[in-house]
Amino acid sequence: MKMQQRFFGWRVAWAAFVVAIFGWGFGFYGPPIFLHAVIERTGWPLTLVSSAVTLHFLSGVLVIANSARLYQRFGLPTVTLTGAVGLAIGTTGWALAAEPYQLFAAALFTGAGWVTMGAVALNAMVAPWFEKKRPAALSLAYNGSSIGGVLFSPLWVGLIAALGFAFAGLLASLIMIAVIAILCRLYLSKTPASLGLLPDGALCDDSLENSAEQSVSANSDISLYRDRSFLSLSAAMAFGLFAQIGLIAHLFAVLVVPLGAQASGLLLSAATLSALIGRTATGFLMPADMSRRYAASASYAIQLLGAALLLLSTGANVPLLVTGVLLFGFGIGNATSLPPLIAQQEFAKAQVQRVVSLIVAAAQTTYAFAPAIFAAVQALMPELLGLSPDSAAPFFAVTALFQALAIACMLFGKRKAAQKSGLAAAIR
Repeated sequence: MKMQQRFFGWRVAWAAFVVAIFGWGFGFYGPPIFLHAVIERTGWPLTLVSSAVTLHFLSGVLVIANSARLYQRFGLPTVTLTGAVGLAIGTTGWALAAEPYQLFAAALFTGAGWVTMGAVALNAMVAPWFEKKRPAALSLAYNGSSIGGVLFSPLWVGLIAALGFAFAGLLASLIMIAVIAILCRLYLSKTPASLGLLPDGALCDDSLENSAEQSVSANSDISLYRDRSFLSLSAAMAFGLFAQIGLIAHLFAVLVVPLGAQASGLLLSAATLSALIGRTATGFLMPADMSRRYAASASYAIQLLGAALLLLSTGANVPLLVTGVLLFGFGIGNATSLPPLIAQQEFAKAQVQRVVSLIVAAAQTTYAFAPAIFAAVQALMPELLGLSPDSAAPFFAVTALFQALAIACMLFGKRKAAQKSGLAAAIR
């Protein structure tokens, strides 16, 4: 334990933790609050503002897909800080937009900016420093995303109510840029090689390092798009996050009616605290030899139960609403942190970063449309089903359906995954 405290990699993991707080606090948990604030300020239709949220998530896909090239050309610290500045500009744009085109321009900035502090970025920050201890280190880093929700969901509501959207966004943005700049300078600019280290704190041995790279290079040309493990993992992550983003984007507006704005913000905060508990328990308690697909499937199943309770609540039964939100929240963190760990278990080391970038890009491309599709479901389905226009039942039913699809895809890839995990372990 004493050795771990001295190992610089844990400082990097904590730095990534703080980066995630701002990345998710602005880019993931911010848009649902922004959506509500923009509609209240402008009176624009839900479908219009939801389309801006869709663009927000979609615009980051190009950055994710090219993240390896960006890091190689400009360096991790520069890309991260530039993204933070873009996110700050975009957040201010959401607050000041007077015309729809201005809102969509702001969404381009926030979408491209926040992914430099998102899932692929955190993996890029932490993975070089850890191999055996990567589940715990990534769990720590990704827990920042949950803390971002715990802090920022009620914080955005309170700041916007007290200061107005424009000043609240500007103040929070300036603080974010200052903190990210410090972290980039002190921690993210370092690499294991620059400190003479290998992953997990071992002393650097160039011959061993080169040998390890050569031993996996032959496996790096496998066609991922014909690989059952890759396709099933990508589909499961996409379906799970589609359900999450679609529900979360509108959940605040749904909860405001029975609970009020402040209580709704606190419940969303509690949901992300539940996500922190879920991710921490998984990262630190999951057996090393366990198939991580089973852990992911169990997490999706808990979310499915939460969606079922939300459906049974009819949007009005407060105890069922609260329980459903907390159960759904339990798996929010695992939906982003477990896929990179599954990739580490199932693919050779040289492939892992590529696999992570591709599955996150595919997932974000898919879930980018979730807010708009959920809004369309809400606009069309109540009348078709004979429900009241403000019924949230369609939201919850679609959420449950996609969680079930995520479980099916995750388990579908299990048989081949078992074979590949043995190969990856042997390589390491």
